[in-house]
Amino acid sequence: MKLAVSTPLAIVVEAGDVAHVRAEDATGAFGILPGHADFLTVLATSVVTWRDQRGSEHYVAVRGGVLEVRGGNAVAIATREAVVSDDLHVLESEVLVEFERRLAEEQTARADAQRLYSAAIRQIIRYLRPDGSPELGESIGQTRGPFSP
Repeated sequence: MKLAVSTPLAIVVEAGDVAHVRAEDATGAFGILPGHADFLTVLATSVVTWRDQRGSEHYVAVRGGVLEVRGGNAVAIATREAVVSDDLHVLESEVLVEFERRLAEEQTARADAQRLYSAAIRQIIRYLRPDGSPELGESIGQTRGPFSP
């Protein structure tokens, strides 16, 4: 079986002698052997493990991504970021922690951007009201903000 792990910038893993792949999605860990049915899933931030025909184990930490099995003999993983190492402990203790930290930062940034977007829309609606009536949830005597008419 073949395994390919790619990021937007590089092909991180290209192995042609894979006997087994272990990965993790939202439902938990799963394994893939040669002859597996076609399959598509979204990966969690985790460590993907594969064993070659000689029995050696290899590891790659992935920051989420998509795993696809094609024809029972090819596994392709597309991910934002991947780090290959033969030291599982380093991947689990350092790399996954860093991936999780970046994910939390991105989620916070998206939430902040959404709040700014919503505030801008509310402000535009205030200016567009022809009668100057307060928007829903606003009291009549309540201050509307520094840019209110």
